[in-house]
Amino acid sequence: VLGHSRYLWAQFVLHQDLPTLLRCHMEAFEHFGGSPREILYDRMKTAVLGEPEAGRGVIYNAKLLGLGKHYSFMPRACQPYRAKTKGKVERPFRYIRADFFMARQFADIADMNRQLRQWLDTVANARRHGSTERIVAEHFDQEQAYLQPLPAGRFEAVLSVQRRLSSDGLVSVGGNYYSVPDGTRARLVEVQSTADQVRILENDKVIAVHTLLQGRKQRSVLPGHRQPVRLTQRGDKPSVRLLPGHAVATRRLDVYEQIARHLGGAR
Repeated sequence: VLGHSRYLWAQFVLHQDLPTLLRCHMEAFEHFGGSPREILYDRMKTAVLGEPEAGRGVIYNAKLLGLGKHYSFMPRACQPYRAKTKGKVERPFRYIRADFFMARQFADIADMNRQLRQWLDTVANARRHGSTERIVAEHFDQEQAYLQPLPAGRFEAVLSVQRRLSSDGLVSVGGNYYSVPDGTRARLVEVQSTADQVRILENDKVIAVHTLLQGRKQRSVLPGHRQPVRLTQRGDKPSVRLLPGHAVATRRLDVYEQIARHLGGAR
């Protein structure tokens, strides 16, 4: 919510992690057509890490500070246990819950956000605000001129972690699964997450770049990562690809005949 005009931007998300927070900042700035000089935060863990042991102040997340430097804004944390310092931040949540969310039906989160965008444009930002006594959207048209111009490109914060490959060649990130090529030998890979992408590295070499999935328990398998099983002429053995580290013992047919006779006699 912009403090002067009370213009609202909102989006429902499935995660409250740092990449989602950074992505939502950038999408809000792009919608506004500029960035403010200061942003007030509740003491959410993705923004405020804590306070120094000695002296006054706030320790902010380094990636949030990097975002602020890129878009030229300063973060400011609400005072703890002082509700009056964050009224503009909290009131829109109650308003959205009561006026938009209740008694509606949604097919999925994409439909939810489409309906929300329409409601913001036709109801929330088209209303006369009780405090300013002005039409929010008209007030925003004047406030927009005072926003800072956007930089040439988006902020690319990289969050790096190590992840172990599953037996089917997938990496788990944020509750979703991303593929690596079949020939990947390492069982432990580096995963770099940005606001929009997941990059997977083996021995410092990028082996896969996926679009970040927004839901949960979804799979992203890139073309070419899985080689199909190919059957040759009839009677030939199928060509089957095994995952790295897997092997199947080869035995003569008479061994299986002996096993069958043994099992038949045991009945």
